[in-house]
Amino acid sequence: MKNIFFAAALLVFLSSCRKDNIDTDIQEPVQLKTPAEIDAYIFKQLKETDQFEWSSAPFDIRWSALQQKDQVLSLGYRTPAMKDVEEHLHEIDIQSAEWMAVKNELLDLIYREEMKTDASLKKEQLIVYQENVLPVMNVRIKNPETLRKLLSHTLVRYAEPMAYEPAPMPVDNAVQSSSGCGSNTPNYGLQATLDYTAQLPDCKASWNYPYHNIVNAWTRSTGSGIKVFIIDTGTSPDQDNLGSAFNQGSSSGRTVEKIVTLPQTTLLGIPTGSPETPADGCGHGTAMAGACLAPRGIDGNAVGVAYNANLIGCRAAADVYLDESREIKGVADAFVNAGNRTDVRVISMSMGRVGSVTQISDAVKYAYKKGKLIFCAGGTSTSATSWTGVVFPATMTEVNAVTGVKTDLVNRCSSCHEGSQIDFTVVMEKTGGGTSSPITLAMSSNTPGNVGGSSVATATTAGMAALVWSKYPSWTRDQVLSRLISSSSNYPTKSSTKGWGRIDAMKATF
Repeated sequence: MKNIFFAAALLVFLSSCRKDNIDTDIQEPVQLKTPAEIDAYIFKQLKETDQFEWSSAPFDIRWSALQQKDQVLSLGYRTPAMKDVEEHLHEIDIQSAEWMAVKNELLDLIYREEMKTDASLKKEQLIVYQENVLPVMNVRIKNPETLRKLLSHTLVRYAEPMAYEPAPMPVDNAVQSSSGCGSNTPNYGLQATLDYTAQLPDCKASWNYPYHNIVNAWTRSTGSGIKVFIIDTGTSPDQDNLGSAFNQGSSSGRTVEKIVTLPQTTLLGIPTGSPETPADGCGHGTAMAGACLAPRGIDGNAVGVAYNANLIGCRAAADVYLDESREIKGVADAFVNAGNRTDVRVISMSMGRVGSVTQISDAVKYAYKKGKLIFCAGGTSTSATSWTGVVFPATMTEVNAVTGVKTDLVNRCSSCHEGSQIDFTVVMEKTGGGTSSPITLAMSSNTPGNVGGSSVATATTAGMAALVWSKYPSWTRDQVLSRLISSSSNYPTKSSTKGWGRIDAMKATF
């Protein structure tokens, strides 16, 4: 009975909750911008401030981005009593009367405004994705007045176009970042010593392992007892080293789980709440899982850094460039899932986007508050070597951003991004001779493939973190991170573009 009276009182309060001061830019008549105009604004902000957030964009840019994509709005909300939501994301119960009252009030507002342009609309058609944990709604809106009123509402934390991401940025006659798919095939021309070193019982350690003292570190730790949650494009059902042969040779007693948080989409491009399958249709997720914890096996394949660690391979996106609303939802749900798993200690994600999206930020903070050690890729561009800014969410302080460097130990790899947010580097590219990038598991076959860039640098670093935590299982996240930092090449002075530098795994597991 107490909850009923409380909810009723709250609804009365909510009906009068509006910001007194509305920015003049959201009072102007709406002007639909073209994608080229939206992109120009975003890139201008990136060049001036090194980051882009929707909260700084004028109304016409926000509205146009929403309509030029899929009309799905990411709407964060709060209760009257909670102003510092981000500090309490891991404690909030959005099913409680207080939070449900706010959600219903906002839904009623949206419905009233949307009915003005579509009288046949049903209220249940507003919500595109159901949310069970975070204080956020994903709704489709077509009336600009709906967005105006939401932006002026006291209890709205943010209202952002969920899917909009600028088209690949032209730089020096090249193009920024591709999907990262389709290249994870076996390399039948690998050469011993030059591309790998043979390891017992019968596997191949990548040529870049000596730069991080990884093989020597195996005398102290192999990652046993640590579970790594890899958020990526899934794992290939045709690669048995991530399936039936996950335990072979020196790898034993460990578990592998394959899950999916990426929603499906219909033939018309409309997202649904139903999930895809966990199978990797891209190749990227398989490569990342291999670099991190492929078995030290008997079949001649590549061995991962933490070859006795446990794996949760999560398919959260279709490719590495997060430019669909379903990918935003998939990644956010993946971080929440990982945060809620008490057996997960390390999260690795080698995907990203140019602009920030607060729904993912909420999810990352949720996982961080749950004590997880998070690594994200600093960014990889296939050809645009001049594009060096760190991508989101590696820009977040809760995340350890990783990028790749060349064997000269000075220059970043030709496709890797760098910047002040970078925390660690991994040697990813040879300056000459042999296969340029490290080896890892291919989509199928017992012959390794190659993968480079900040993506595999991130998965490799997550593997080294698993080695340290396995050696010291009672340590907290901060203790593990402190050991990784103090065992790195730039310690005690952090570089302005390459962070703490290269981790020495042998030193870190001392």
